Parts: sequence; C-alpha cells; structure tokens
Amino acid sequence: MRARESYIAIGDSFTEGLDDWRPDGSPRGWADRVAERLAVDRPGFAYANLAVRGKLLDQVVAEQIPVAEQLRPDLITFCAGGNDIIGFQCDTDDLAARFDAALARLVATGAEVLIFTGFDLGRMHLLLRRLRGRVACFNEMMRASAERHGCKVVDLWAMDVLADPRAWSHDRLHLNPEAHERVCLRVLEVLGEPVPADWRTPWPAAEKIPWRARQQADLRWVREHVMPYVHRRLRGTHTGKDYLPKRPELVPLLPLEGAPRVVRGTGFTPAQG
Repeated sequence: MRARESYIAIGDSFTEGLDDWRPDGSPRGWADRVAERLAVDRPGFAYANLAVRGKLLDQVVAEQIPVAEQLRPDLITFCAGGNDIIGFQCDTDDLAARFDAALARLVATGAEVLIFTGFDLGRMHLLLRRLRGRVACFNEMMRASAERHGCKVVDLWAMDVLADPRAWSHDRLHLNPEAHERVCLRVLEVLGEPVPADWRTPWPAAEKIPWRARQQADLRWVREHVMPYVHRRLRGTHTGKDYLPKRPELVPLLPLEGAPRVVRGTGFTPAQG
C-alpha cells in the first residue's frame, strides 16, 4: 500500500461537503470523513480541502490545482465538471479534454489520484433526466482518462443506494449525511483501506407517499430550488461567489469537537451530523 500521510481534496460542493453539516454549521462531507479515518494510526496526518461550492472545472483548475502542485500530497481526490454538465450548454468532448489535461497535471505531482464519475440523477429526477446521456458520456471519457493516467475511479453512477431519494437533501442536488458516509466508505474501499461498514446496505423499507403529496413536494422543489438556480445562472452568478476553501492549508488533522469517534466494526450505522 502506498504511503498516505497527506491528503488534498479538490472539487466543488460535493467535495466541500454540502449538505452534511457540523454542529457549528460548517460542512463536513465524505472527504472530511475519509480524512478522519485515514488519520487513525497515522500521527501527523495532514489534510487540506480546497473544494468550493458552485465551481466550474476551469475555476477548479485555475484556483485549486496550483495549490496541489505546490504542496504535493500523497493522495489527491479530484471531482470536477458536474456544474459544467448541468449548465444550459455543455460540449462534453471539450469538457473531457480539459479534465484530462487537469488530471495529467495532478498525476505529475507524484500523488495517488482518485477521480469520481457523475451520479445517475436521471433515475430520480424527471427534470434532470435529459442530462442523463450527457453525464454518461462524460463518465466514459473520465474513465478513459483514469486508465490513461493510472488513476483509480470511484463509480458514483453504480452506487445504487444513491439512487434512493432518501440519500439526498431537500434541494435534491446534494447528499445528506448518511449518503456522505456511504461515499466515504466507498472511497476507503477503492483505496484498499479498512472499511468499518458496508456502503451497499439497503435502505429500510420506505413508506408509500400519496401521489398528491409527491406532486406538492415536486412543485415546492421547483419553486424553492430549481427556479432560483436558473435565475442565478441566467445572471451569471454562481453559488460559490465569495466563498473560500474551508481547509486551505495542508496541516495535521486534529479531532474536531462534535465529530463522531471512528469505530472499527461491522454493520452500517447511519451517520449523524
């Protein structure tokens, strides 16, 4: 197993950790959860999370990759392009070429690099189903890039447990705490690290929701989340404007107040916080 004494997470809101909130209101997310587990039995383990919500691929490349090139950690997770994909227009071939060039830069640092496919959101969201082919095409080109550069891939598309509405927060675009924990477990599995639970554990049997209640929830989602997002994009405003990385420096990871204690064991326990 490669040495993993330092880790930098690069990306957008998925990697920043929305909507997995700590008691103080800051985002935790799968990347923090991975870092917390990697830090077990690794004194001095260093971690930085450069991800910022709403960032497009070119912004991630311009703002975050130079930091990783300078700091040269042992491990880098790289997930970007999702905000480009869900835009009004997207040339997936061009996006994939820019992603490949960015991945080459990260691999050149000597780090172990892990990338992620896009989610299969079309299985849940009727409004996003038109993007399903675009995401699938980009996924295949990212897999080709990973093979070309010798990187591992976390296949979010194939994680059936994330196709359940209960994996998502109220905006239906960000994972909830339990789903972030499942992604964390999948990342650890891909890395070959000890995994304390099985991310594949099915959700409990769901109660049937009346048709009218489902329609009301869908309309509320469109009104409270879809339309504001469309208005922001039309104005050229992105979610991450004025936000900064939550962990910009590669420093030792210390236990945070309110963070659950890591317990090695079996069986899946829903994440809290």
